[in-house]
Amino acid sequence: QVQLVESGGGLVQPGGSLRLSCAASGTFSSVNAIAWYRQAPGNEREFLSVITSDGYTRYADSVKGRFTISRDNSKNTVHLQMNSLKPEDTAVYYCNADIRLSVVERHDYWGQGTQVTVSS
Repeated sequence: QVQLVESGGGLVQPGGSLRLSCAASGTFSSVNAIAWYRQAPGNEREFLSVITSDGYTRYADSVKGRFTISRDNSKNTVHLQMNSLKPEDTAVYYCNADIRLSVVERHDYWGQGTQVTVSS
């Protein structure tokens, strides 16, 4: 069984920062790309950023220059450093991981989400 667990959400004032973490646990061979998404009420889930196993990163225009994704392969953990937060960043943030379970099997997993609220 594989689990993704997000942490680090909370309430922050506009202009503030938060650092989200996503940890993969369970039995698997390797973790490939890990991505962050968010979903605000009434909106579709929005891609934010992705990092591959060899460190390639990509960002959505809405967060480029404010958010930074990083990973610690030894801990199967990915972080999303979020700076200069705006009220429109308020959403539930999810991580998504492409995990290889064995030589012949890989699967896509989602975490349960963590709430980020940006408000004064």
